[in-house]
Amino acid sequence: MDFALTDDQALIRDSAETVLAGTSDSAAVRAAMETASGYDPVSWARMAGELGWCAMGIPENFGGLGLGPVENALLLEQMGRRLLCAPFFSTVCLAANLLIEIGTEAARERFLPRIAAGELRATATFGESGPAPIPIRAKRSDRSWMLDGSIRKVLDGATAEVLLVLAQVEGESAPALFAVSADTVGLARRALKTWDQTRRFASVELRGVMVADSDRIDDPVRASAGFICAEALATLSLAAEQVGGAQQCLDLTLAYVANRKQFGRVIASFQAIKHRCAEMMVRIEATRSMIYGAAAFAAGAPPVDALAIECGAAKVLAAETAFWCAQEAIQLHGGVGFTWEYDPHLYFKRAQAAGQWLGVAGPLCEAIAASLLDSRAAA
Repeated sequence: MDFALTDDQALIRDSAETVLAGTSDSAAVRAAMETASGYDPVSWARMAGELGWCAMGIPENFGGLGLGPVENALLLEQMGRRLLCAPFFSTVCLAANLLIEIGTEAARERFLPRIAAGELRATATFGESGPAPIPIRAKRSDRSWMLDGSIRKVLDGATAEVLLVLAQVEGESAPALFAVSADTVGLARRALKTWDQTRRFASVELRGVMVADSDRIDDPVRASAGFICAEALATLSLAAEQVGGAQQCLDLTLAYVANRKQFGRVIASFQAIKHRCAEMMVRIEATRSMIYGAAAFAAGAPPVDALAIECGAAKVLAAETAFWCAQEAIQLHGGVGFTWEYDPHLYFKRAQAAGQWLGVAGPLCEAIAASLLDSRAAA
């Protein structure tokens, strides 16, 4: 497998790094954290529309650029590095991916061009540790569907214009997917005050919500496999964000230890400090290799079960690396490391929260181990 970036891929990475360094610096992140929506609409409009970031992974026949998982990972790494406060992950990595993988042709024509143009903010009701189990139930009622249930944690659930709701239908093994507009009667959304204020969640309740037949938007033929694929790609996207955050923890730490003096010397000259920074770098590089290996694997349209294992492994390692680098950054900043004025605590909170979302280490490792044992038994 060739891990070298093409010129176009390097351009995506470098341009995203440049843009986000100016629009999502520490001051901008802290300002967004204080707003009700959790993001700056002006910056979001530029990223989603002018820069075309929302169009990158959407097929060309739906108004997108038709790029793949590697390009998506390059962009998300830079977003994670800058703790971007924006509805990109919910709109693109959750909602658009679900539409691409399991949406009907009519649904994709209805929503994907608007997402690609930056005209629609959407989310999907992925659960706290992945989309399953499904807490929403759907029941047929004449020429419509009635949705009932509640979800405790939906990314950007309070601000999205459209919610793609996964629901269980009696007698069907795969989850059904429904498009629910934010102003639908019976839909209740409550913003949550969470540990990580750079990423907003909401609880969502559906109390006898009635939606039309046309708002059931899943393709039953592709639903089972597509659901697994969409979940795996969302997990991989989160892993790419996490390695970006880990990289910024290292960068912040290197800048600090190069200036902080003790005993008449900068502390970067102390061997113990060098060893700890080197360990951060080694962990980040190993994690980055795994993530881009999984992204390149995903670009080859592999079997969905194999894709889920690759992306799950990337998520486990990325969560561990992000947490370890964030806590090391706090420690190596000394007494100021945990104060509000310095940024390491923001990355620590993001690492803590992300590690408990879209799959936690225990079940993911069990699935990986089971897959390896099955492969060995089959051999």
